Amino acid sequence: MTAEMDIVVPVREGAANESLRYALRSWAANLPHRRVWLVGYRPPWATGVEHIRTHQAGKTKYKNTTAALRTVCEHPDVSETFLYCNDDFFVMRKQKIMPVFHRGPVREVEAYYATRGNGSYLRGLRETRDLLVSLGHTEPLSYELHVPLPVTKAGMLHALDIGGHLDVLHKRTAYGVLAGIGGTRMRDVKVLQRGPRFDTAGAFLSTMPDSFTNGTVGRHIRTSFRRPSPYETRRRR
Repeated sequence: MTAEMDIVVPVREGAANESLRYALRSWAANLPHRRVWLVGYRPPWATGVEHIRTHQAGKTKYKNTTAALRTVCEHPDVSETFLYCNDDFFVMRKQKIMPVFHRGPVREVEAYYATRGNGSYLRGLRETRDLLVSLGHTEPLSYELHVPLPVTKAGMLHALDIGGHLDVLHKRTAYGVLAGIGGTRMRDVKVLQRGPRFDTAGAFLSTMPDSFTNGTVGRHIRTSFRRPSPYETRRRR
């Protein structure tokens, strides 16, 4: 049950991180859980959360989040199944349990990103896909969505061991495919731009730093969660 799961979120060092503040508000309001674990950095305003300090010395954010995730999976106090989140995942509607979602076949996601450039993310997608195909998963699904993902510690450690040699392992995808979690297909909810084109009735949202700070979606999220959560020190607003 979701209420028995912890929420785990990697947090980069040194940021005031207002998106995390509102993500926590949304989880407190709408996502049943046991505890929240911040892995890496804990902003000074965060309270009532568990904290695992990690040394963020990786050459890329992908290496840092992989190290953080391994640390979480090896920590005895984190629930055996947890909800893996980012600090810009917002749950906008109450959930009784957190469903499992996927993004469809990796080949379709690859075709989308191939139109936007050929950076490290796309390279990691292709290398993760090739690894999974080599292991017999001929049509792997992508789990690279900006929504919470239920994860078992043992299953994720297995995925990290299998794909640990990749510079940019798509961890959610490797886990989801290797663990055979299935799920329901959905479109990604990441809002990239400042404009008003997003689903205001949807259960989940995610943002970019600029769209959260300056965009219509950011104003919508801040308006939706005006009250402080138990995970922050009190202040104005």
